[in-house]
Amino acid sequence: MDRLQVGIIFGGCSEEHPVSVKSAQEVAKHLDTEKYEPFYIGITSSGAWMLCDGPGANWENGRCRPAVLSPDRSVRGLLVLEQGHYQTINLDVVLPVLHGKLGEDGAIQGLLELSGIPYIGCDVQSSALCMDKSLTYTVVRGAGIATPNFWIVPADEDVHPGRFTFPVFVKPARSGSSFGVSKVSREEDLMDAVETARQYDSKVLIEEAVVGSEIGCSILGNDPDLFAGEVDRIALSHGFFRIHQEDAPELGSENSAFIVPADIPAESRALVQETAKDIYRALGCRGLARVDMFLKEDGSVVLNEVNTFPGLTSYSRYPRMMAAAGLPLAEVIDRTVSLALTGK
Repeated sequence: MDRLQVGIIFGGCSEEHPVSVKSAQEVAKHLDTEKYEPFYIGITSSGAWMLCDGPGANWENGRCRPAVLSPDRSVRGLLVLEQGHYQTINLDVVLPVLHGKLGEDGAIQGLLELSGIPYIGCDVQSSALCMDKSLTYTVVRGAGIATPNFWIVPADEDVHPGRFTFPVFVKPARSGSSFGVSKVSREEDLMDAVETARQYDSKVLIEEAVVGSEIGCSILGNDPDLFAGEVDRIALSHGFFRIHQEDAPELGSENSAFIVPADIPAESRALVQETAKDIYRALGCRGLARVDMFLKEDGSVVLNEVNTFPGLTSYSRYPRMMAAAGLPLAEVIDRTVSLALTGK
């Protein structure tokens, strides 16, 4: 039987470019090449698209050819520049292994919609909703699920520290992997934190600090048939979780450890999984996503954020939680491909 031709897009223009490359490397290790013929499309930090041999650490220095996705549905694949002429490569499905801006915010999803090529993961609307934390909170609150209290700081607007009870978290509204995030315990540090967040986004959120355990749940599937991975808990020694910004995350984090399955009561585990599914449905997610929450001492659950294309690196939470539930990454890939092609 012919192999499915899969376009694997990685890299990108966001601050999460290095994380995307590592995620693609892990996908390459676990992709069943008896089922799939992969075509690796790397996007440089400056935005150039290249068909390359794979997502190695120095992929840009290898054999690369300029390539773009055709927005013409009669082509449904790649246009590759070869000796001054474009050749076409048909693609059956695209796996956009991209994180952050232009990867999880609906931009690449819109291009794929134009192209007519089935793709893995959330659609344009759910990607855009989940990328903007304020929109995520608004929709989820409307579904009756708790979120932190938050305040939006538009570009160039002054902030009056006296209105807040400290500590608070200051975050770019549309960024990931904790880039630009600060925990602020004193009024006099608030504006510096806002300016740090503004380096990543003109729209900034100030959130109340929720007291509770940091809990995550990986979700796979399309509504109503959803599969929840094992729940994890992040054990912090100090500060807050920011492993993707550490120097050697593959060797472990300097301030955090993952406990999978989470060391929480069975009833809390069930509540976290069902709440994660409810959040996933409310936001219209499909394919896969990771839902991060807080579990408070009173047993209630509060949303933290939703990642519509979670990290798939060797140290990432999503594949770890799925593996603990009996789904190795190779099977996760198989299932997401099937969902993209058939909806089931």
